[in-house]
Amino acid sequence: MSFPANPRLERLHPYPFERLRQLTAGITPNPAFTPISLGIGEPRHAAPALIADAIQASMKSLAAYPATAGTPALREAIAAWISRRYALAVDPATQILPVNGSREALFAIAQTVVDASRAGATVVCPNPFYQIYEGAALLAGAEVAYANADPARNFAVDWSQIDDATWARTQLLYVCSPGNPSGAVMPLAEWQRLFELSDRHGFVIASDECYSEIYFRDEAPLGGLKAAARLGRADFRNLIAFTSLSKRSNVPGLRSGFVAGDAALLKKFLLYRTYHGSAMSPIVQAASIAAWGDEAHVVDNRARYRAKFAEVTPLLSEVLDVALPDAGFYLWAAVPGGNDVAFAQGLLAQYNLAVLPGSLLAREAHGINPGAGRIRLALVAEEAECLEAAHRIVSFTKSLA
Repeated sequence: MSFPANPRLERLHPYPFERLRQLTAGITPNPAFTPISLGIGEPRHAAPALIADAIQASMKSLAAYPATAGTPALREAIAAWISRRYALAVDPATQILPVNGSREALFAIAQTVVDASRAGATVVCPNPFYQIYEGAALLAGAEVAYANADPARNFAVDWSQIDDATWARTQLLYVCSPGNPSGAVMPLAEWQRLFELSDRHGFVIASDECYSEIYFRDEAPLGGLKAAARLGRADFRNLIAFTSLSKRSNVPGLRSGFVAGDAALLKKFLLYRTYHGSAMSPIVQAASIAAWGDEAHVVDNRARYRAKFAEVTPLLSEVLDVALPDAGFYLWAAVPGGNDVAFAQGLLAQYNLAVLPGSLLAREAHGINPGAGRIRLALVAEEAECLEAAHRIVSFTKSLA
């Protein structure tokens, strides 16, 4: 018996991990090795105790419906964090909204701003990319244009691949800095170029910054709001930044983050979210206030990632083309022979180690798949497990020679 369904659902691509399961379905991993996965970017460091304490202390708040805009206390805590992190004054009443993790908000922003009735409605995103960008665009009724990462420039996105005619049709641009999977951070000059394009063509910039607090340089990554302020755009026009507690505070299950930026845009976003049923639980709000108010656990978390990367990266660089990223918790490594899927399949079969082929994170665009020939390694486990995984990769790669 047939039933009506949104025809745009048919345009969605399988998620990378679903495709990887299909590609490895017939493989029996070597039982001599304990299973290790570097495939999924799911933080596995312990969550700070202050979050659990805040949850326990706020149980009575479940008796009330939460407001979609969040409590003033939460918005003020977020504004205070933005002030400390970026030296910016953001109005908590009009320029901040709490969201249930950056993922759902990155999806919802496309449903808010895309006008599919306009001919050629287009969303631009980097390539490789976080698949939510593409799915959000397709379900909003837009076409997707891809700008490939350039390995010659530390995998910075080559926005010049998008021609003027495409920019003229663009309604939404997704950027990711620090990038997934490469960890590349956008410099001020790149932000300036994108702001100029936004002014010329009127599109919204959605800046995904969920990896902003895990970095390896002395200077913290530049965010979209800070870049706008430096360039005299204090109203953050046509810009909305997305930030999450998942990576910063090791609480992916909390589903908590925020968006901040253009007040006029956020007013429309709040209207959409009110009907969509996106209010954050009072318990999550209380836990989020505690998390945004504490920086000590973030400093400790960053130090643990730095220690892991300092151990693992030199080992892998002996056999793979890989280097320390600007930020994030991924290594983006080229594999010998250039067949990323075969490399991942062999590694799973021989060493019971799962990694994500880079080609699954990208689309064929401008004549190439810019993720092909690389693997993404998520160093989210404890240091000993990440080191064991690195040794297995070294042994496997040497066996190929």
